[in-house]
Amino acid sequence: MSSNDRADERQADIRTWLGEQIRSRVIGPDADRRRFELFAADEPGWFDDDAPIRRVHGDASMFVGGLRAILLQSLHPRAMAGVAQHSDYRRDPWGRLQRTADFLAATTFGPASQAQAAVDTVRRVHEHVVGMTADGLPYAANDPHLLRWVHVAEVDSFLAAHDRFGEQRLVGADRDRYVAEAGVIARALGVDAPPETEQQLREHLHLFRGELEGTRDAREAARYLLINPPLPLAGRAVYGLIAGAAVSLMPAWTRWPLRLPWMPVSDATVGRLLGDTVTRTLRWAVSADA
Repeated sequence: MSSNDRADERQADIRTWLGEQIRSRVIGPDADRRRFELFAADEPGWFDDDAPIRRVHGDASMFVGGLRAILLQSLHPRAMAGVAQHSDYRRDPWGRLQRTADFLAATTFGPASQAQAAVDTVRRVHEHVVGMTADGLPYAANDPHLLRWVHVAEVDSFLAAHDRFGEQRLVGADRDRYVAEAGVIARALGVDAPPETEQQLREHLHLFRGELEGTRDAREAARYLLINPPLPLAGRAVYGLIAGAAVSLMPAWTRWPLRLPWMPVSDATVGRLLGDTVTRTLRWAVSADA
């Protein structure tokens, strides 16, 4: 075997190993079975094969967009209180990641029955997420207003990450089509009148600005997610790239409330490089057996 052949074999082994690590962390130990359930069914799903939502949610940029969404969502005190008081993101961060990834996969790519089942599960869980903030404000996870905030923050984050790091950028009418398609899932979850266009998405974000603030819970969550994630040493390098890219996409007005650094030049250069590097690597790894 030539040196080139040995190098190719080592590269293939690394690619397979990395792909397996990603799938086991994001999908779980039954990744192959779950993928068959969602992608091999004859039953049609909620979206066509060429739907922009499938292009966005199937891209490696979602790793960056997902973390940005969590950081942005934490700025709503009532939404963050629900996470802080009811979520197990500290004790079982991978479990929470897997549940979120499974929900997105089921609703975006899965057959309609699986999509509805995923929505029903989330709504049942949300029934128990009720309480009061430290300031005495009531919250409920099934509150349509809070659901709208979570939805708007997610769609804005997924779109921002895909614009910067996606393999096939959305242009023209596909951008509005993506927002409208995401609204299908939002309505199923209980969101009243979600945005249907990119302009409406911007308007919804602006309307929420007066309700947002950097609470202690939000700052602690950001510090935990960005500085002290419960990861083995082997995973910290890749996660660090994702975290750096996610922070680089955060709007300027979110930086001080969450105590995030604000370095415009670095965000536009180093942040872009970090994001490009990690999304290309992840895309390369997970497509090994696609």
